[in-house]
Amino acid sequence: MIPPQLTEHRIPADAFDELAGGAGGAPAVGRLVAAQYSKHLLLVRGVLDAARRAGHARWAAARRAYDLLAAVQAHHPEAVAAVLRHPSVGAWARHAVATGEDFERFASVAAAAVVRAGVTCEVDVPVTAGVVTLPSLGQVTLPAESAARTATATVHSAPGGAEVGVEGLAVRIGGAEPGWTGLRSLSAEADGRRFRVLVDDLDPHRMPGTGNLGGRLSEPEAERWRGVLQEAWDLLARNHPRVADEVAAAITVFTPLAPPEHGLSSATSRETFGCVALSTPPDAQTLAVTLAHETQHAKLSALLDIVPLTRPDDGARYYAPWRDDPRPAGGLLQGAYAFLGVAGFWRRQRYHESGAEAVRAAAEFARWREAARVVSGTLLTSGSLTAPGERFVARMARRLDEWRREPVPAASATIAREAADRHLTSWRARNGELPTPAAPVA
Repeated sequence: MIPPQLTEHRIPADAFDELAGGAGGAPAVGRLVAAQYSKHLLLVRGVLDAARRAGHARWAAARRAYDLLAAVQAHHPEAVAAVLRHPSVGAWARHAVATGEDFERFASVAAAAVVRAGVTCEVDVPVTAGVVTLPSLGQVTLPAESAARTATATVHSAPGGAEVGVEGLAVRIGGAEPGWTGLRSLSAEADGRRFRVLVDDLDPHRMPGTGNLGGRLSEPEAERWRGVLQEAWDLLARNHPRVADEVAAAITVFTPLAPPEHGLSSATSRETFGCVALSTPPDAQTLAVTLAHETQHAKLSALLDIVPLTRPDDGARYYAPWRDDPRPAGGLLQGAYAFLGVAGFWRRQRYHESGAEAVRAAAEFARWREAARVVSGTLLTSGSLTAPGERFVARMARRLDEWRREPVPAASATIAREAADRHLTSWRARNGELPTPAAPVA
């Protein structure tokens, strides 16, 4: 069975302190990745238990899917792990446990593992709006006449390949077969470091609660993403090797977002560890700093599943120098930790730039080290942190204090200060006056 593989996950004190300082490297991230896999295993078992408690009509099918996963896992653990680690599977399982809905998708999860393992098996899977989704693999789109008459299709798997069949129609899984749309893979390599991600632009659970999800990338768009990713990876591997190692360890999926009017939109979710949602990157440097930023969010979200750092929300809201709205303590911590990573990126990158770009990079460093330090102080006086949270944020503050002592050019300091002042003025116009820089907003 799946759950017996679970182990207790702890973060050693030295790894905790390294993470708090914005680092940790691949070893610490590996601990977090392992804990997230255990979380997904528990959620999948939770779906089975929820179906049984609810007396759901599909309980027997959920049981069959679970048993099939366990049987495949016994001989092909890597195939099951590849599916269960996929971010959308965790999001689906959490949704099913919380709402008592969508238990039927359990069969699709099992079918994806069967296909990956190449075992001989048949699995009945749900058809939703004419589409069969196989998490981590892709989708089959049925012809309209078949889709209108059926709610179930059958995945036929064998060592030589797999297909989805319904009413005498068979759609081959893989390649450029008609009716099949697979997830694309992007990869980059530089200085002996390799990064590989799937682009999930299909799964309905790929980034829950996001209002600006993008659609399927066109082939030219996918090629652009490949090119920009290689350039960004060159930059990270060359100038930020520790960050590159963390990105490679933590991030497995990109999900496209609709493009904003300017720049790049990006997001991570605690429900979809390993996934970064982002719009088409305008350039390599923007993608590189975005990956550093979002990997910080991913690290902290995974850590919070092991060690609570904030107390329950008491309704207090605070100023965040990177947001237009007042934030709760939990959101403030997420932002401060992400911008600790951003400040660290620019701290290193400024030495690889020249001229006006060097001035800009130093200004970014100056602005975000100060912003993250001010917010760390807010958190430390808020009363909203647990004892481990106080230790974590105090370590963040010490690292930022070290960085604040590093000189930057006068022009960079002026740019940073003026940008911070503009944001605070705009925020006050929208939300009201702050009593003090470290006080909660009423």
